[in-house]
Amino acid sequence: MKVQRSEAGEIKKLLNTNDAYTVGVRLYLVYLVALGHSSRKLSELHNISFKQITNWVHRFEKEGIEGLKDKKGRGRRSALSDEQLARIKVLVLKEAPRDHGFQTERWTGPLLAQWIKKEYGLEYQKAQIYNLLEKVGIAFEKKAGLINKV
Repeated sequence: MKVQRSEAGEIKKLLNTNDAYTVGVRLYLVYLVALGHSSRKLSELHNISFKQITNWVHRFEKEGIEGLKDKKGRGRRSALSDEQLARIKVLVLKEAPRDHGFQTERWTGPLLAQWIKKEYGLEYQKAQIYNLLEKVGIAFEKKAGLINKV
């Protein structure tokens, strides 16, 4: 049988966007360990590192279900400095894309990604741009463009 609607990677991204599902999968793996299944065997079957499974077991032991939730502030640090982030905020709020050689009046996520690549040599995906904007206090509205809302 084949899935034609989406590729496996796209489906995995969808799974990772649902926090309840993510916690459920982690809890299920902890449950399987509690039943006596080897965390190494589970890591092979579910394509998750053995260390990650043992971390979830330890976090569950310590904190219960809360230990299986992703915590804020985790993950990779921004490649952009605080000064660069401040510059991006000023750019979006006070400067027009036309001032920087673009043929449009409003900043969009993809357009800002182009500017960041040109200015700082860093590549950002569309979703990362919106996270970056939220970090500097700017929310995106499709109809209005980028505006200061957060």
